[in-house]
Parts: sequence; structure tokens; C-alpha cells
Amino acid sequence: MTNDAIEPESWKLDQLLASYDYELPEERIAQTPLSQRDSSRLLVVDAPNHHHHSIFSQLPHLLRSGDLLVLNDTQVIPARLYGRKSTGTPVEVLLLEERENNCWLALVKPGRRLKIGATILFTPHSSFSTLTAKVVDRDQATSGRLLHFDIPKGTSLISLLPQYGHIPFPPYITNTQASPDQYQTIYAQVAGAIAAPTAGLHFTPELLQKCREYGINQAAITLHIGVGTFRPVEVEDITTHQMHGEWLEVPKSTVEKIRATQASGGRVIAVGTTVVRALEGAAASGELQPYCGHTELFIYPGYKWRVVEGLITNFHLPRSSLLMLVSALIGRVRLLDLYQDAIAHNYRFYSFGDAMLILPEAVLGNAKFKMPNSK
Repeated sequence: MTNDAIEPESWKLDQLLASYDYELPEERIAQTPLSQRDSSRLLVVDAPNHHHHSIFSQLPHLLRSGDLLVLNDTQVIPARLYGRKSTGTPVEVLLLEERENNCWLALVKPGRRLKIGATILFTPHSSFSTLTAKVVDRDQATSGRLLHFDIPKGTSLISLLPQYGHIPFPPYITNTQASPDQYQTIYAQVAGAIAAPTAGLHFTPELLQKCREYGINQAAITLHIGVGTFRPVEVEDITTHQMHGEWLEVPKSTVEKIRATQASGGRVIAVGTTVVRALEGAAASGELQPYCGHTELFIYPGYKWRVVEGLITNFHLPRSSLLMLVSALIGRVRLLDLYQDAIAHNYRFYSFGDAMLILPEAVLGNAKFKMPNSK
């Protein structure tokens, strides 16, 4: 497909929030993961006008020797805390990110009752002492609060969270038998995310080993998933949407593997939309470079791709920035048609659901023109 194939009217529709709606029967929302991670279904998009249905364990047969899988090794932290005010009023806290030493940005319920200076008390799961936090500021961008935690010297809040916090399952998972370990990838290493990079939940150690045996290489980035990933887009003109920044690191070793893969004719396959944001964010200057910092990159149709050639992804919520990101890869109309086919074939949706493999042959490879937000 060439740039000329993108009609002006179609481009206008791509910019409208309502264009990213679809109806999903409630029973299609997966509440609990499958007992065998790689037994999930896989919708394989292998050409501009063709797709077929497979199983995730078949992934090594669907890629090529010399391809590179890039994984997000972030680890979900027990970021949901239940505490109380000194008056006894219950308080629910969702930690987002550490802004300074022991000072965290958080979403708080009930936020209106927690004024600056208020203290929250958290009771531990075991024999630890009560943890206290004070509201020190408000954050306009997230409608959250900055909480300063009273932590002993030489200790970090992250190290204490297993004693006080809970893994924050997404709000649409309302009736699950899942354990916290099932909401972590098997390669999670760097603690800091408040949601899992769910495309990676389908991998098992055996499947990764089989990929290696088939000559499919692996590299890692870290992107700590925060409020920017899961908050819905609310502006009708999506081009005016502002993403909340998320911390990432693309190490030199991964950049070198990507360059070697491209030089030898292999393809870069991102495992999840968070990997897409990390790699494309690290290539914001026009060329992929090692990077450590935040990205506010928002990818939607018309984005100029610099690094990513293929994608493994789960199925995403209507009107979400993730749905727009995948639309940028294969086209909004095509993606929504694929979603309807997945619904018709009883695929399981969202975090614990099934997956989609978008091969480079199916990508709008020639529709690479620069968007204002792609700097």
C-alpha cells in the first residue's frame, strides 16, 4: 500500500475517537488465564488481505530463523494498597511511579477527602509494623496525589510492598482465580510496572527455548507500564491526546542485536505494544539509540515506523491508545474487521485472553510518513 492509497476521508475517520469503538460480549473478556500459557489461541495476520487461526505454541513455525523477538522484562509490583485515615476511613491507593526518594505518585480513593497533609496508615500482611504515608501534593496531569512514605533508611518501598500491597489486576477482571504469579511474564526481572505486558504472558520457558533452537533470537527492553498505557483516550480528536510518560530503558546490547538482525535480513518482532513504545521512543531522533528515561510517544495511524516490523499483541479495549497503536501498523478498518472475526470465533479478550501475531508481510509497510507527534 502506498501513501496515495490512504484517502483523505479515511484519514479523517482515523483521527476520530468514535472510529475506535467495537462491541464485545461480556463473556468474551477472559477472567482467568489458561493453565498452560502457550495453549492460547493465536490469530495470525500474514498478508494484507489474509489471516488464519493457530495456537501460540506454534510461534516458532510462524517466524523465521534470524528474526528477533524483543521482550519487555518489567515486573509488576504489588502496587494496590488498602489503608485508612487516622479517623478510620478506608483508603485505596494505586501507586504509579516513584518521583523522588520514597515519594510516589498515586491514584487515591476517595481522593477528595485526602487533602495535603493527610496521613494514611497501611497494615502489613504479616508481622511488619504499620506503614505510613503523607499526602504532600496533587498532580494535575493524573488527578493523583504525591505520597511521601515513612521508610527506614537503607530500605525502599518496592522492597516492602510484598508485605503491604496487592497485585493490581485490571478493573475488567472481576471474577478470577488467577494467582499473582500468573500476572507476571516468566522473564519478568525489573520491578516497577503496575500492569503486565500481557502479550508476554503466553510464553513458557520451553517455548522460548524452542524459538532459540529455530534460530529466533531474543533481546530485552524495560518499560514500566503506568497510567499512560491503560487510561482511555477521552478527546474526540485523537491527535490532541496527551500520553502520560512511562519510564523505559533500551540497553546498548539490545540496540546492537537489532542492528545485527536488520543487517542480516532478519525481522524485529515486538512482543507487546509496550515494546513498540520503547523501541520507537528510543528511535525518536530518527535512528535507534540506547536510551534510559521517559517517553510520551503516542502512536496512531499515519505514524512513521522506524524499528518495529512485526508485533505479537493481545486484544485491546475500545477507544484505547493501544488499539490506535495497532491500527497504525495494519490499518484501523482492517484491525476492527479482524477483531470481529476473533469475536465470531470465540477468542478470549484482554489481559488473560488470546493473542494476535502481525507478521511484517501484513504491515502497511509503505505508509511511512512522518506525523507531528513522531519526533
